[in-house]
Amino acid sequence: MSSIILGPNFFTSTSFAVGGYMLCSACLLISNKVAVHLLEAPSFIIFSQLIGTVLVVKAAKMLGYIQCDALEKKKAMAFLPVALIFVMTIFLNMKSLQYANVETFMIFRFSTPICIAVADYSFLGRQLPSSQSWISLFVLLLGSVGYGLSDSFFEVEGYAFCAIWYVMFCLDQIYLKHITNTVKMESNWGRVYYCNLLAALPLFVPFFLNSSEIVAVKNMSFNGFLALMISVLLGAAMSYFAWMARSLLAATSFTIVGNVCKILTIAINVMIWDKHASITGVGFLLACLGAAYFYKQAPMRDTKQEEENTEGGGSSSNIKEEKPILPK
Repeated sequence: MSSIILGPNFFTSTSFAVGGYMLCSACLLISNKVAVHLLEAPSFIIFSQLIGTVLVVKAAKMLGYIQCDALEKKKAMAFLPVALIFVMTIFLNMKSLQYANVETFMIFRFSTPICIAVADYSFLGRQLPSSQSWISLFVLLLGSVGYGLSDSFFEVEGYAFCAIWYVMFCLDQIYLKHITNTVKMESNWGRVYYCNLLAALPLFVPFFLNSSEIVAVKNMSFNGFLALMISVLLGAAMSYFAWMARSLLAATSFTIVGNVCKILTIAINVMIWDKHASITGVGFLLACLGAAYFYKQAPMRDTKQEEENTEGGGSSSNIKEEKPILPK
């Protein structure tokens, strides 16, 4: 049994990537909460995670543990929009939460796979989801709406920020998948290195301009430093698994996995902190998990075959079998 689970291909499998990404996402949530509590400098924490990941990757490469692409101008220019989109998404995420409650923001996020599924078809050469998968996407959305309305209420004041975040988030999912498909890298660590390095540079500015954060860093306790280091290591692991999962999954599938992570985040909040969901709310969250489980990733289109079938009046729906995205 163990030889099957931990076979030679396990550490390059989708199950390993998705499982690692979900585990790191849940652990990073707890780590960040503790870090922000002990060190009231969120901008510095984010910057430290990014630049810390760069240092971890470079150190591991120098010690011969991993392979990583050297810094090249051509690759850096390709990854520059990735960094800019990443920074903009973080900023708009914070502004959206300023004008909308968490439950409302969750509803916005859980509707993105529907839009991204169309973009997957239009720009990345995937087929449209099957009927079962479309139903899963809408159940996922309806479940988030049900949870949001049962445990809180729909509250939005700044529609403009939420709308801009929505567009930027969808662009982030599609463009990053495009990068994994088109920019040839020696290893997955190369993507981690480029993305974190380029995104860390502009994020140093808000920390440098925030005097209260500078004071907090100067007065950092040992426990605060320890929490920061743990968050840096988890951030590096999270970045690795995220890029690995992006390379193995369609943009829509990766977005759904991200939404499942949000559901697990809410579950952790319910169990650890004092925010308790109602029985109805828990039921809607379980419905979301069930919908994600039954979603199947749409296969790639065979463009040439599709054109021939279109001319001949045939169908191209049997190109490849759809695959589930969550580990079984």
